[in-house]
Amino acid sequence: MAATSSASILLFMLAAVASSAAGNFYQDFDVTWGDGRGKILNNGNLLTLSLDKSSGSGFQSRKEYLFGKIDMQLKLVPGNSAGTVTAYYLSSKGSTWDEIDFEFLGNLSGDPYILHTNVFAQGKGNREQQFYLWFDPTADFHTYSILWNPQRIIFSVDGTPIREYKNLESRGVPFPKSQPMRIYSSLWNADDWATRGGLVKTDWSKAPFTASYRNFNAEACVWSNGGSSCGNNNNNNKGSSGAAAWMSQQLDTTSQQRLKWVQKNYMIYDYCKDSRRFPQGFPPECSVA
Repeated sequence: MAATSSASILLFMLAAVASSAAGNFYQDFDVTWGDGRGKILNNGNLLTLSLDKSSGSGFQSRKEYLFGKIDMQLKLVPGNSAGTVTAYYLSSKGSTWDEIDFEFLGNLSGDPYILHTNVFAQGKGNREQQFYLWFDPTADFHTYSILWNPQRIIFSVDGTPIREYKNLESRGVPFPKSQPMRIYSSLWNADDWATRGGLVKTDWSKAPFTASYRNFNAEACVWSNGGSSCGNNNNNNKGSSGAAAWMSQQLDTTSQQRLKWVQKNYMIYDYCKDSRRFPQGFPPECSVA
């Protein structure tokens, strides 16, 4: 891509931080573990998770969702975060669960975080892509979004798509579409694998480690009592509000260019290019552009 085009895309990305109406953490989430290490502050406008040598912490949404556009602003653990993992994801329950993952793998001071993404369908994952970010995710809040509709899953950062996972059930690839999922986040110690395969351990003298959250927003179908708040509107009936915009949303030409730009310059791992892992041939979804 030409340098001028790359520069213009980068400027667009830096200006594209989402500004949607924020939810309230008291109303939308429960801190579920951590023995006080997870805190809701500022009248419900801020949530923090902390990790020390004794324990990490986590929270989950009170509601379950079946399709939606989920935004959350995160500011990650600053400084030497090696060994820590901040996970932010959607997940259902059971042995054949569905899951859509953002995981932020900490690193030594001055070295970039690794943004790890994965998709599970019917209990099977192994669809990892990893990225560096084009900014310091510890210096300020940035918006991490999951668009999930019946046709595709799009991972975005500050409105910039970094990954698209399409529904390819026609090729025998399972896709998360029937199990409602809650939003979860946790901050925990994974120094047995997270940083350089476990070579760099957590420096507990830097604890407590803290990640911060704000401006949660969900335009989504809420699941309750065995049914969806969107009813049978999974086919994007024209004229309906709310769900219609994102229920059939796809990447336009500009977004496709931005996706390619990120994947060319910042992707550091793609399971669809790991021939050692798949010596007998890549999974069927890997052959689809």
